[in-house]
Formats: sequence, C-alpha cells, structure tokens
Amino acid sequence: MDFSIDPESRRRLEEARAWGREAMRPAGIEADRMGAPLPVDHAYFKRFVERGGGRTRWAGPDGKAERGPRASVVTTLLLSEELAYWDRGITVADPGPGLPEASVLGLGTEEQKERFLGPFLDLDRPRWACFAMTEPGAGSDAAAIQTQARRDGDGWILNGAKCFIGGASRADWILVQATVDPTKGRGGQRSFFVEQGTPGLGDFKIEKKMGLKAYESTSFRLEDCRVPAENLLGGEPRHEQKAGFKRAMATFNAGRPVIAANAVGIGRAALDEALAFAREHELLGRDRIRDRLEAMTRKLRMARLLCLRAGQLADAERPNVVEASTSKAMAATVGMEAATLGMELIGLVGVRGDHLIEKLYRDVKAMDIVEGTGQIQRMIVARSLVQLPR
Repeated sequence: MDFSIDPESRRRLEEARAWGREAMRPAGIEADRMGAPLPVDHAYFKRFVERGGGRTRWAGPDGKAERGPRASVVTTLLLSEELAYWDRGITVADPGPGLPEASVLGLGTEEQKERFLGPFLDLDRPRWACFAMTEPGAGSDAAAIQTQARRDGDGWILNGAKCFIGGASRADWILVQATVDPTKGRGGQRSFFVEQGTPGLGDFKIEKKMGLKAYESTSFRLEDCRVPAENLLGGEPRHEQKAGFKRAMATFNAGRPVIAANAVGIGRAALDEALAFAREHELLGRDRIRDRLEAMTRKLRMARLLCLRAGQLADAERPNVVEASTSKAMAATVGMEAATLGMELIGLVGVRGDHLIEKLYRDVKAMDIVEGTGQIQRMIVARSLVQLPR
C-alpha cells in the first residue's frame, strides 16, 4: 500500500500545521474556557475567510471558478488528522457549506447549486450551512426519523424536531432530512433546503457539552414550516427515484474515515502532551511509563493506517464500507486511550481544568459517538462477516 502524497498536498499539510499552531489551538482554548461557541463575528472566522477558507467546491454556473485540483481522499484524511491535532472543535466551527455540500453537488439541480452554493463562491462574510438528520428519537438509527414532510399545493409543510445539529442557528440554510411516509422507512426519506428565517423554523437551543465547545450543537423545531417545491433536493425527478436516504447515508459513509482521522489527531496531541509532561517531570526513566507511551504510539499508527486504507479504497472507487467502519471503531477507542493515558500521567494537574490534556480528554469522547456510534460500526462489520445486509 502506497500512501505517499504529492508536493502540493504536502505543502497544504505544512500550511495547515502552521495555521493550527498559530490560530486554531488558541481559538479552541478560548472557546473552551468560555464554555461556549465562538461568536459569528469573532476575529478568527474573519481571518479564516480572508485566507481563502469557507469556499465551496462547486465550480460555479459557468464551470470556471478556480478551485484548484480536488484533493484525494488520502490527502483529505491527512489534513483532517492534522487539523484535529490542533483543535477538532474549531475545525467543525469553521465557516463553509459543510456536511451537506456533497449531497448538493451529487443530487442538487443546477438551480439549487447556484442558489445555495453560489454565495460560498466568493464570500462577503463568514457563512455556514448544515445538515440536519439527528432527532431526539433517531440517532444511530437514521431510518427512524419522524420529521414529516407533507405536500401542500406548490410547496411542502415540515413538522418535527432535530437535535445535536452543528451550526444550525448560524447557518444560511439547513438541509433537513424528513419523511414523506413513515411507513416506508428509508424509502420515504427526502432532503429539503430550509432557509434561515423561514416561518416555522425556530426554538434554537445551543446545547451545553462536555467537550468540543468551540462549535455549536443545536436543537430546533419545525412547526408547519413551509418550503417551496423547488427546495426539495434534486427536484421531483429525484423525489421519484427515492434517493434521499441513500445520499444521506453516502454522506455519513464518506465522513466516517474523517472522524477516525480526527480521533487519531486528538490522540496524537494527547500523546505529545503526555510525553512533554513526562520529560519535564523526569518520568521517562520509569520502565512502565516508557512502555505505555511506546504502546500508545504503536496503536495510533495502526489506527492511522486503517484510516488511510479506507481512503485509498475510496480514491480507487472500490467499496470501503467495512474499512471505513473499522477505522472509526478502532481510532475512536485508541484516541480515548491516548487521552486517558495523558490524564493518568498528569495526575492531579488534570483536575484543575487548565491543562490541554484535560481538554483533549473531554473532546475525544465525541469521536466514538458522531456519525454512527462505535457500536454501530462494529455491527456493520459483523453483519458483513456473516453476509447480512448492512
């Protein structure tokens, strides 16, 4: 297996490392100390946009927008690991079209791409978009969502509740997953663009979290929220093809190796901080501590290789569902183990709440939960082993 990257990708990694050290980690620590997401007018977001961040991959209505070559999946995973090393919460908080962009590029009409991705071509200010799947009664079982979409004349009426949605209150628009017929399970699901300020969209509440405080996890409600027919992702032809759930799942399947890479990045940061603490306090002379640090290094390298293998298969356009789930299940566990080791090494220092390892310990836990829990990933792998449908 060859995971080498080209010079341009290596340059991007070096830029990400410099930006992470200079801006991301300080911003993440600031948000953690505040116990709240950074405000939309924070100087960090302005700097992020000024340096070219937050743009869409869409090439524009004439196909001529200069975005450079698209990065390989392997390069994307390496970048995701590096950014999470500095601060995973800030990575998610960054402006941009975010998680729903792939769905819009894959299924959206040309009019929808221009309308919803167009503002992300040349940003006049920090902008956000988000994807809303999770509900109070539907987390890992995404097929169980209850938010309903009812056809009403020349539009749709949406009713339901969503929770733990990243950046919903600050998003220009939300791609909401809803069902047109709950009895049809996955086959009844569709995706709808709901623009901020639409009547019936409201009751936004930013949840208080243990970690990853730099970005908002938001709950909201849709109460007789009317959207025009053209806000159905893909339009009526795609509606008839029942593509909504498959595209939503494709979004999550593509994201699982990224979450795994995030976990590796957080684990690396915890290991580096633990090593620095052990060196500063002359603990490296103890065999037991050296052994544990060495074992943790091996596990993180194994987890990284699993991530890269999933990415390599994706680049080759080969099936990678099992590899993606395996990488996420293992990397999240290993990242948590690295942070736990760091907490054990720093001892009472960790309970003061001002050491980076303590923050990493709280941050990394989410990697076992988001985009499909570790239990779900193991179930996917197990069902594949006995050749059951995933």
